[in-house]
Amino acid sequence: MSRILITGGAGYIGSHAVRVLLDKGHQIVVYDNCVNGHKESVPENAELFVGDLSDKEKLNQVFKKYKFDAVIHFAAFIEAGESMKEPAIFYRNNVVNTLNLLETMTANGVKRIVFSSTAALFGYPDKIPIDEDTKKEPINVYGMTKLIIEHMLKDFEMAYGLKYMALRYFNAAGADFGIGEDHHPETHLIPIVLQVALGKRDKIMIFGTDYDTRDGTCIRDYIHVSDLVDAHILALDKLLTTGQSDQYNLGSGQGYSVKEIIDAAREVTGHPIPAEEAERRPGDPAVLVADSAKIKKELGWQPKHDLKSIISSAWEWHKSHPDGFKSK
Repeated sequence: MSRILITGGAGYIGSHAVRVLLDKGHQIVVYDNCVNGHKESVPENAELFVGDLSDKEKLNQVFKKYKFDAVIHFAAFIEAGESMKEPAIFYRNNVVNTLNLLETMTANGVKRIVFSSTAALFGYPDKIPIDEDTKKEPINVYGMTKLIIEHMLKDFEMAYGLKYMALRYFNAAGADFGIGEDHHPETHLIPIVLQVALGKRDKIMIFGTDYDTRDGTCIRDYIHVSDLVDAHILALDKLLTTGQSDQYNLGSGQGYSVKEIIDAAREVTGHPIPAEEAERRPGDPAVLVADSAKIKKELGWQPKHDLKSIISSAWEWHKSHPDGFKSK
């Protein structure tokens, strides 16, 4: 089995990946500054280093202590709206800190990385569903930082022989292993809707009801976090066995509108979940749905969870952890 460094392994998706990789017998080291991650989400049989990727000295010490076979890089700021207000913070944390990681990997002879990319790099897509070759024109700084990193990976491959997998997520949701989403502030639709069901919020805001969609609200592609992790495992296996770089889009291929998500949450929770319509938010594309045919064909990936399963698993987490990881 391999020894894997997981940056951001105390975060939502990273902590799920840690558990699956441990179950498969890999040795896992987590490196996370725990600004958005949670120490409580890291199991005892994974070693946790609390540190920032800006600290190249500490990062290098971790690489010197262990001989890693590969890195899975989840660590990033992800809130698109905030990225437009504070671009410098996003360029520093996402781009500069990833450069620190890649330089440290190269210096220590680690040549394999699975990178957590995003559907945000497609901006307003020129076709739906979105495949890997769709034009990449981000409409926010967050998406731009991920696109820059994808270019960095290609350049590091050409210059230093680094091999990579870039996995472009659509909307991760759901929960497993008794852990779930706990963001501050929370910006993702499904946990916000469930917070209304819990009485943590008075209502859910629907931003825009005049889009060219079946009910006038935005349509997004939701993927269960465990299905997302399964794709990482397959990508890691390919990277370790073939040493070939690639990029894959990850989504269910099925789009759901904001109103459909709210209705599904009402059905799952049994709560009325009041909603209020509001004006559009700038930078919200009408439809974002993935074409994941490539990863299905090449790696045999198949998402196992439908929308009801996603919302039900998230609801179990939020009911048992109404205050996130601080719940007693």
